[in-house]
Amino acid sequence: MTETVLDRPEAAAGSRTYEVRTFGCQMNVHDSERISGLLEEAGYAPAEEGTTPDLVVFNTCAVRENADNRLYGHLGQLKPVKEQHGMQIAVGGCLAQKDQNTVLERAPWVDVVFGTHNIGSLPTLLERSRHNAEASIEILEALETFPSTLPTKRESVHSGWVSISVGCNNTCTFCIVPSLRGKERDRRPGEILAEVQALVDDGAVEVTLLGQNVNTYGVEFGDRQAFAKLLRACGQIQGLERVRFTSPHPASFTDDVIDAMAETPNVMPQLHMPLQSGSDAILKAMRRSYRGRKFLGILDKVRERIPHSAVTTDIIVGFPGETEADFEDTMRVVEESRFASAYTFQYSPRPGTPAATMENQIPKAVVQERFERLIALQNRITAEENKKLVGTIQELLVTADAGAKGAETGRLSGRAPDNRLVHFSVPDGVETPRPGDFVTVPITQAGSYHLLSDPASAEEYRLRRSRAGDAWDRWQADSCGVGTTQVTGEKPGAVSLGMPTLRR
Repeated sequence: MTETVLDRPEAAAGSRTYEVRTFGCQMNVHDSERISGLLEEAGYAPAEEGTTPDLVVFNTCAVRENADNRLYGHLGQLKPVKEQHGMQIAVGGCLAQKDQNTVLERAPWVDVVFGTHNIGSLPTLLERSRHNAEASIEILEALETFPSTLPTKRESVHSGWVSISVGCNNTCTFCIVPSLRGKERDRRPGEILAEVQALVDDGAVEVTLLGQNVNTYGVEFGDRQAFAKLLRACGQIQGLERVRFTSPHPASFTDDVIDAMAETPNVMPQLHMPLQSGSDAILKAMRRSYRGRKFLGILDKVRERIPHSAVTTDIIVGFPGETEADFEDTMRVVEESRFASAYTFQYSPRPGTPAATMENQIPKAVVQERFERLIALQNRITAEENKKLVGTIQELLVTADAGAKGAETGRLSGRAPDNRLVHFSVPDGVETPRPGDFVTVPITQAGSYHLLSDPASAEEYRLRRSRAGDAWDRWQADSCGVGTTQVTGEKPGAVSLGMPTLRR
C-alpha cells in the first residue's frame, strides 16, 4: 500500500487549508484529485509545505493487510494536533466503506466519514460537522455521482486519469473491491471523450483510462467492442499524444482490443495485465476464469501485432492451498512471459473474502521464501529486457520527478512510450526541457529498474516543446497549482468517430 500526498502550492489568504493523503491504487489517486477539486471549489486552499492544515482527508485502501492499522496509526498521530489547532479530519475511500461506524468507534476524534459512493458529499459533510460540532458519517451502498463528473485538481499538468467505469462484476476470492465499490457501472462514451478533450484543452498530452476491468467496458449498455472503439476514438483527439489504460482482465481480453492498440498511433505499446498465478489449480481457486495457456496466448498475439510492447503484471504468492508445484507453474509462466516488471504480493487474508476462510493457509516462512525466489527471477528478467533497449532511440515524455539521485547526478527523468522510466542528462549548450516536453535520446545504459541516457553530444539530443510544457510554465507562474476542470459532457462532438454504440 502506497501513500501519496497531493501537491500543496501556496494557500490563498484567508482560506481554510487542506491536505489529502492517499493510500492504494490509481483509482484512489484519481478519486483524490476529485476530492481536491471539490474542496477548492468549496473555498479551501492547499496547505503550504510545513504548515498545519485546517483539514486532513485520508483516502484509504482496504486491499492490503494491516491497512486499518496504518490508518489508525496516522489518526492517532493527528489527535494531539487536532486538539491543539482545531483541525478537521475526514476519512474516505475503501476502508471507510468497509468499516463504516468502526472508524468513529476506534477514532472518535474524526469529524467526517464518507464512502466510495458519495465523494461529492464531502464539502457538505464537513460543513454539517462543523455546524453541529459533532461527527458526520454518510456511507451509501450505491453510487451517488460518477466520480469523473466532479471538479478535478490534477496532480500532473501533462497527464490525467480518466475513469471509464467503477466497480467490478467478478468474484475473485481474494478481492474485497466488488463489495466496496459495487457492481460495474459504465460511464457513457460521450462523457469520457468530453473529459479527455477537456484535459487536452487544459494542456495534457497523456491520459490513462481507468477501470477495475477496463476491457469489460460496455457490458452495461451491451456493446462488447466498446473498449476497442473507445481506444480508437481517443486516437482522433488532436493534441492527445499518449493513451494508456489499466487494468484489463485476461478472461475478457479480445482480439479487437489488440487490433485497436496496434492500429491507433497514440495508444502506447504498453500492457499491464494481472496474472495473479501461473497455476491453473490456483487460478480456479481464485475464481480467475482463465488459465496459464490463455494468458500466454494473449501475450503472443500482443507481441506479434506490437513487437516493441512492454508487459507488466500483478502476482500473488502463497494463496491458500498453493503447493510447491503450483508455485513452480507460476515461475514457469513468469519465465515465458518476459514481463518488463511485476508487482508481486504475499497473500494476506482480507476479512469478508472467501479466501480468508479457506483451509491450507500457507505458513509465513514458506510464503516469504517463495516470494524471494520470484523476486529474484523477475529482477533477472527485468534486467535482461532492459539491456535489449541499450542503443535504441526513445522519445521521452519529461516528468517533474527527477528521481532520488537527480540532484546528485544532474539527470532529469522521463517515460518512454512503453512506460519504462528513463533518467537522462542534457548536453551542454542545449535547452533544458520542461515537464510535459518531449526529448528524443539514445539509451546508453540499463539499470535494474530503469534506463539511463547520457547523450554524447547535442546531435544525439532532440527537444520537442509541447503544449503541456507551456501549461507547466503557466502553472509555475500562477504559483497556485492547476485550476479545476469541470466536465459536463457538453463539449463539442469533435471526436465522434468509432464511438461505442449505446443500446436502449
